[in-house]
Amino acid sequence: MENAVQEIPKSLVYEMVNGQPVYYKGYQDYLSGSKQIDEIMGGSKIQALIVAELIFLLKTFLGDDYLIFTNEVGLQFSKKSWRAADIAVVKAGLVEKLDDKYLEVPPELVIEIDTKAALHDIENPLGYYQEKTEELLQFGVKKVVWIFSDTEKVMVAEQANRAWQIYDWADPISIEEGLVLDMNRLLRR
Repeated sequence: MENAVQEIPKSLVYEMVNGQPVYYKGYQDYLSGSKQIDEIMGGSKIQALIVAELIFLLKTFLGDDYLIFTNEVGLQFSKKSWRAADIAVVKAGLVEKLDDKYLEVPPELVIEIDTKAALHDIENPLGYYQEKTEELLQFGVKKVVWIFSDTEKVMVAEQANRAWQIYDWADPISIEEGLVLDMNRLLRR
């Protein structure tokens, strides 16, 4: 293939864990020349709708006391270790200035919808979710919510509760005190 690429561009690094890159799912299609970078980094319709509806719901509920970051915002743990977040909710006063750097303060809440990580490269693909969740909690995130579109499940992990909870989309899910998520209603089912 004359369009094949030999070196993996930095733009295809989804996350960095202790100096080791986690690439975007589909990066090998780019390397082989069968896809462009933007085809790999894009989300699905259901992921995009979930993110859009959650941002509206969170902003309406939380008001101006919180900033809601999206678009795979980077969370900087240390120099060679960072993770991406679909949605990160941070108290407004904790972010000193808006710039082109990753967040260095822990969000109150991180919401992940599926993952864009190339799990086939990871030794224990199921462990990816557990490891990322643990790292987020250790960083200081109070609550991590994973929404899985293929299985229609939601996992909630909290610093204050070592027992992680798994819900069906039909179950009411407490996101914040007074804010209950109903996935079927969110998706207008």
